[in-house]
Amino acid sequence: MAQKNYAGHTIDVNDEGYFTDSTQWNREVAAAVAKDEGIELTDKHLAILEFLRSRHSSGDALSIRSINKSGIVDVKEFYALFPGAPLKKATKIAGIPKPSSCI
Repeated sequence: MAQKNYAGHTIDVNDEGYFTDSTQWNREVAAAVAKDEGIELTDKHLAILEFLRSRHSSGDALSIRSINKSGIVDVKEFYALFPGAPLKKATKIAGIPKPSSCI
């Protein structure tokens, strides 16, 4: 199992860098992961991350559509906050597995 050091915490990750233990996540670690992804976290980012973590812990499927329905941001803003591959980046920063819908 691979490990990465974020904000002084050793985090267990898979070969793509996604957390294998979501309990190792906290906001300080999230900020460090986001920095590696070229993102500086804002309150909007954190609201989305908390939404994703909540959906994941409930066993709900994660999708861009669910982000749009969250009431936090619309799809266009989601793409602006997490440029490139928004759902992949957001879930990595949120400390949860990459959704099966992401390639």
